[in-house]
Amino acid sequence: MAKQPLIILNGEAKASVILLHGLGADGHDLAPVVDMLAIPDVRFVLPHAGTRPVTINGGYVMPAWYDIQSADITQQQDDAGFEQSRLIIDGLIADEISLGIPQERIMLAGFSQGGAIALYSGLSSELPLAGIAALSSYLPTLPALKQNPPPIWMAHGKHDDIIPLAVAEASWSAAPSYMPERHTYPMGHEISMEEITDLRTWLLKTLA
Repeated sequence: MAKQPLIILNGEAKASVILLHGLGADGHDLAPVVDMLAIPDVRFVLPHAGTRPVTINGGYVMPAWYDIQSADITQQQDDAGFEQSRLIIDGLIADEISLGIPQERIMLAGFSQGGAIALYSGLSSELPLAGIAALSSYLPTLPALKQNPPPIWMAHGKHDDIIPLAVAEASWSAAPSYMPERHTYPMGHEISMEEITDLRTWLLKTLA
């Protein structure tokens, strides 16, 4: 049975943010980020990825939203893994709707591999979601273009040696109609306080 997501809520749930962790972590990894965002009346849902062998790590079994088969993350995509995780995210969205949160008040967000799944799932969804935020991440494959994609916020470290900035920039330009709001910071593959402050501003504006 899948481990239940971590739920963090301060106040009355008027919106939901499904926040996805990176490779090898779990939902608790991003709980401090939720605390620093300090946004009231939003239910943060922090799911835990299932475990699977990760090719680039010698087949070691670890929490992962999809397999990474090469150091060049733009090659040899794990399409089956993307779809498996998308179905999980679709289920979480359905759970939030069943709890009374309108679909247009539900947002996807994530760090690194979690951000990739947030982008892939959000841009594949038929539902008009509130938005997508991807931190230190990239769009792994381009879903069918939508007429009205949700607002997208992407942020990246200028010195990221795990997912190079050039990979994120390629995602930014892959589909100009998506027009993500883009931010870069003088950091590596991590989350900074300046980034959290900017993300908080965008979340409050987008969920207003």
